Amino acid sequence: MTFGARGVSVSFDGTTALRDVSVDVPDAAVIAVVGGDGAGKSTLLRTLVRQVAPDSGTVDAPGKADLGYLPASSGSWAALTVAQNLDFAAGAYGLAGAALEQRRTELLAAADLTAASDRLASQLSGGMRRKLGFLMAIVHRPRLVVLDEPSTGVDPVSRIDLWRLISEEAASGTAVVMSTTYLDEAERAGHLVVLDAGEVLVQGSNDDVRASFAGAVTRSVTAGATPVRPEWSWRRGHARHEFWPDGEPPVGSDVVAPDLEDIVIALSLERRLAGVAR
Repeated sequence: MTFGARGVSVSFDGTTALRDVSVDVPDAAVIAVVGGDGAGKSTLLRTLVRQVAPDSGTVDAPGKADLGYLPASSGSWAALTVAQNLDFAAGAYGLAGAALEQRRTELLAAADLTAASDRLASQLSGGMRRKLGFLMAIVHRPRLVVLDEPSTGVDPVSRIDLWRLISEEAASGTAVVMSTTYLDEAERAGHLVVLDAGEVLVQGSNDDVRASFAGAVTRSVTAGATPVRPEWSWRRGHARHEFWPDGEPPVGSDVVAPDLEDIVIALSLERRLAGVAR
């Protein structure tokens, strides 16, 4: 079965948070929702778990018993131990006794948290606590798992561990949708959804998104160099990149093969500047 949103629009106090957004979340797949602050990522995920009711459109998602959710917060209780957090989450879904003990042992081992099972959640590192939150979201073996920026602020090693856990969960047949600010992480997903100001800029596989990109990106190795058109340029490390829409021959700097970061920035600039022009 494919879960997801169909033509969903959401507004808060007259401000549009999502406008006609559609996304499919099939079984055994990881869908990455990408976008800057205010893009609508969290609103889309909260709509999928029915915390937000859409103004229009429909949401296809399982009931609470088959749904797992990790919010942007840690997702665990600071005053409980690692094991107590897992047991509490499992108990909410009726998991108890030998079945709970087996599931707890299995999950803690998978996340390398066995040695920390009696430690208070407040004493965990940020990465360990996010891994615990993920375990709590999947302890009942849900059919759909929704993760709101699970790796933001997490150390690199824990990010790798967390992505491994997410990939393994999808490989087991679970549908996973996650928001992320890390584009290198988004590239690992089977499907990308790029949001900007509540609208879908582009979506598809990583290859599809790259293939559909029209235009050129140039690079100046001197970050302080004056761009030909400042409104179409951005800084990348020690260099400056500039976008040339389809049909406009690039001028000056070297043309480069755009990566996902270039594509997302260029599409966002194109959308916003087109809005100004209108």
